[in-house]
Amino acid sequence: MTIRKMTELNITEKRILIRSDLNVPIENGIIQSDARILAALPTIELALQKKAKVIIMSHLGRPKEGYYTKKYSLFPIFEYFKKKFNNTKIYFSNNFLDGIKLNPGEIALLENTRFNKGELNNDEQLSKKYSDLCDIFVMDAFGSSHRMQSSTYGIGKFVKIACAGLLLISEIDALKKALKKPKRPMVAIVGGSKVSTKFNVLNKLSKIADTIIVGGGIANTFLAIDYKIGKSLYEPDFVFEAKKLRDKYNIIVPIDSRVGKNFCKNEQAIIKSPDNIKEDEEIMDFGDESIKKIISIITQSQTIMWNGPVGVFEFPNFRKGTEMIAKTIANSNAFSIAGGGDTLSVIDMFNIKNNISYISTGGGAFLEFIEGKKLPAIQMLEENFKNKSK
Repeated sequence: MTIRKMTELNITEKRILIRSDLNVPIENGIIQSDARILAALPTIELALQKKAKVIIMSHLGRPKEGYYTKKYSLFPIFEYFKKKFNNTKIYFSNNFLDGIKLNPGEIALLENTRFNKGELNNDEQLSKKYSDLCDIFVMDAFGSSHRMQSSTYGIGKFVKIACAGLLLISEIDALKKALKKPKRPMVAIVGGSKVSTKFNVLNKLSKIADTIIVGGGIANTFLAIDYKIGKSLYEPDFVFEAKKLRDKYNIIVPIDSRVGKNFCKNEQAIIKSPDNIKEDEEIMDFGDESIKKIISIITQSQTIMWNGPVGVFEFPNFRKGTEMIAKTIANSNAFSIAGGGDTLSVIDMFNIKNNISYISTGGGAFLEFIEGKKLPAIQMLEENFKNKSK
């Protein structure tokens, strides 16, 4: 993989368009988690230090394309940036496609890219307009690098120089470290509701990791190979595929579970073995014996890859499995990498951010990279390097 890095280029007084991932949760104009903003800051700060003319773009949420929706405006992030960069002139622009004038060391934050018609289907005219805004395009949104859109992919066809920002490079390096030559033993923890969405990831990780621990609805699908699991969430169509994986690789499924009759916050948890679950009960977390077994595996590991909670951690009585696993990973001396939206929520809930070796900002991109897919944004950077180097 040959791509340019922002750190290799002279960007002083150049117009730098940074595609960041500022897709953060906002409620009533208030940012609920600034994790992705904090991850994006080093690239922006470097551009300011080099006295570049800094233009920042990102999407936010899923608005109807081509229409302004206040709920999905990046204005709250502009307010955040004003406080963060209080000694820097910073502008907010919702009318930028015909150009922006900036002085070196100034910032312009552009309104939500998805308010622009053609963004999602990689419209060439829009991509060209984006490219006209800058001298150098910096792709730094790992969380959107699996999307073939105008601001993440199409722009690379028209801009003279496209390069990778600090965050994108660090994401790629961390994932390669975990996947190419991991220190062993390596354990992968894969949670979430659907095995169908993570089947390819499980298949790939099974060939790399020494042990796979499955949780949530994914674990339920594995349990359904041998047991009746009441009204638990699982995917009947994937039971046979799950059996093939289990029979071939070292996949750990729960030996006991916390179950309840109602899916609600105050439901009481009962610990049961999988052969004793009634028709009106559903699995919502690991049981204590499963937790003990999994803690032992994690403690002995040298590389840990974690994607997804193992239970309904939003409910206090069904949080223990996710909490104990999260804290065990945090206390481990292993190289640990965590990714996915729900995983980030867990990390925030238990305040263990500083104890995870690397936290990926990607959800879908994180999973597709693990699967071994070529991410469109990385492909764009490679093609730009090759074509502009001739």
